[in-house]
Amino acid sequence: MEWISIIPFIVVIIAAIWTKQVIPSLLFAVIVAGYLVDPHWLGGMMTALSFIIQGLTDENNLKIIIFLYAFSALIGIVKMSGGIKGFVQAATERIDKKRGAFILTWLSSLGTFSAPSFRIVTIGPVMKAMRKKIPMTKQELGFVIETTASPLVVLIPVATAFVGYMTSVIELSLQQAGTEGDAYSLYIQSIPYNFFAFSMLILGFYLSFFHHSKKSATDAEEGVEEHKEDDDQWEDCHPAVTKDLPSKPWHLIIPLASVIVLTFFFMYMVGIRNGKEGFEALINANVLDAMVLGVVLTVILFVIYLKIISEPLRKMMNYLIDGGNEMMGVILLLAMVWGLSKGSEELKFADTISTSFDWIPPGFVAAIIFIIGCGLSYFIGSSWGTWGILMPVGVSIATVAGSPLPLVIGAVFASGTFGAFSSPLSDDTNTTAGILNLNAIKYAKFKLKPALIAAGVAAVLYFGISFLT
Repeated sequence: MEWISIIPFIVVIIAAIWTKQVIPSLLFAVIVAGYLVDPHWLGGMMTALSFIIQGLTDENNLKIIIFLYAFSALIGIVKMSGGIKGFVQAATERIDKKRGAFILTWLSSLGTFSAPSFRIVTIGPVMKAMRKKIPMTKQELGFVIETTASPLVVLIPVATAFVGYMTSVIELSLQQAGTEGDAYSLYIQSIPYNFFAFSMLILGFYLSFFHHSKKSATDAEEGVEEHKEDDDQWEDCHPAVTKDLPSKPWHLIIPLASVIVLTFFFMYMVGIRNGKEGFEALINANVLDAMVLGVVLTVILFVIYLKIISEPLRKMMNYLIDGGNEMMGVILLLAMVWGLSKGSEELKFADTISTSFDWIPPGFVAAIIFIIGCGLSYFIGSSWGTWGILMPVGVSIATVAGSPLPLVIGAVFASGTFGAFSSPLSDDTNTTAGILNLNAIKYAKFKLKPALIAAGVAAVLYFGISFLT
């Protein structure tokens, strides 16, 4: 009967691969967990609901929801005020060579690393406008753009939409495995072990500056033929850069800089308040508080500034709410992940793992989890979904086998990054394909070969480390 606790995870993996939808699959797994705890026709449903409610009422989980919603709301008013369009227009007016365009692509990550889709929306239109000056195929351009999206964002430990979620899945996985640890510190320690992300960044850098395509720049065009004349027009290729919006690049740069600076400021001040000094004050268990305070204060200050320059408050509120609501799908995903975690705790999932997987050599856990995660993330097209499903399993097995937690956590994050980059179902693939007028399926097929090379390198490194642990 102890294997009963594994059933919800088997259900969610099978359902996610079959339906290609993560949230309904997680909900189904939560309901299964509810009925495993209480087989009564009504009691099972009520138990499943209680799992979700327990997850949503956790203090740290509520902070994550506030951060994600506020951050997305900030991006909404940045778009409204012409920040993204202004950045794109300023960049296209000042850059006239391929090298300059790619230097901008990489350097701009310093200010637009907040989320992969945000990176793609700011850089994609720039590269689209530079098409005639860059002798590369559209697939290659898309590849370069995307290597500075998910593979880069997952490595940045502050002021991104990813940090709150990644820290959350580590925290719930530690609780489920019954082990101690600071989630944020473990995330920091896991960054060097995201071998797939580093491999993709190296490949992207090579393609940007040292690769010379043997194809003509038009070989890769997959757009509809009648749109060919407008193919290099960047305006209206995405709602964030439409002709109706103003063009004010500082409305992008200043708010994002404010989020970063204020986050570090509050991290330090919270650390000082808790009796820490120097660098230790920056790395503390209250980093989530600092992130929430940083983004909320930035939203307030930016709204006040826009009001001073005569932007209607009603208009700003509409964009704030619309922007925040774009994160509701993610919040639903989180609610399901948290609910599944509560159900797994009730079913004694950690105990099952401890008695069933202690035979796995400690060094091989990361490699096995990475390979399984790559397959899962490719078929569901969601890095966040992969992390939510796989992290509790990986941390539990690592705890039992005695594997280094940062290594296994890094492998889980690496596997999800693989799917976000290579899957035809991922948001990154479809956003890039939409901006560059590419066929998403053919474009994903083009990316799969280099992604598999990077994944192969990562797998070799994980197995290599196994002989050293």
